Amino acid sequence: MSDASLSHLNQQGHANMVDVTEKSVTQRQAIAEAYVEMTPETLHMITEGKHAKGDVFAVARIAGIQAAKKCSDLIPLCHPLMLTKVKVEFSPEKESDRVRITSLCKLAGQTGVEMEALTAVSVAALTLFDMCKAVDPSMRISGMRVLEKEGGKTGHWKASDKEVQAGD
Repeated sequence: MSDASLSHLNQQGHANMVDVTEKSVTQRQAIAEAYVEMTPETLHMITEGKHAKGDVFAVARIAGIQAAKKCSDLIPLCHPLMLTKVKVEFSPEKESDRVRITSLCKLAGQTGVEMEALTAVSVAALTLFDMCKAVDPSMRISGMRVLEKEGGKTGHWKASDKEVQAGD
């Protein structure tokens, strides 16, 4: 845990949007992940393209990309950002009966894109859940976190191997 102060509170303790006017424009990116755990039958159905609703991954990918672009509309005090890249990927993990979802968000800007990356994996996971809930209501969304971020004055940060394994 860092001892950095909470930047979304002003001197009086009221919520406020952080002023990034004086911050330098730098290349920034963030990578996040989440998991959707399901029955082996559900995983097989969506990986083989046999879901009656169609291509679950394609719909969830579009939802995740759209969500990253709308992050500031969803999360109070987030800055609206001009994202230059949003990528959402799905990796079925048959040995664990789950799908790993990762997102990459990039821009040249004055503030980071961690919230956009997290929003992308969140909404992609929720969309996957929504499309499959009729056949598998016991699915579970887990392990959502930032894996890596680059740019800004704090530079490069990456989850340690210990943190990465703890989320699995």
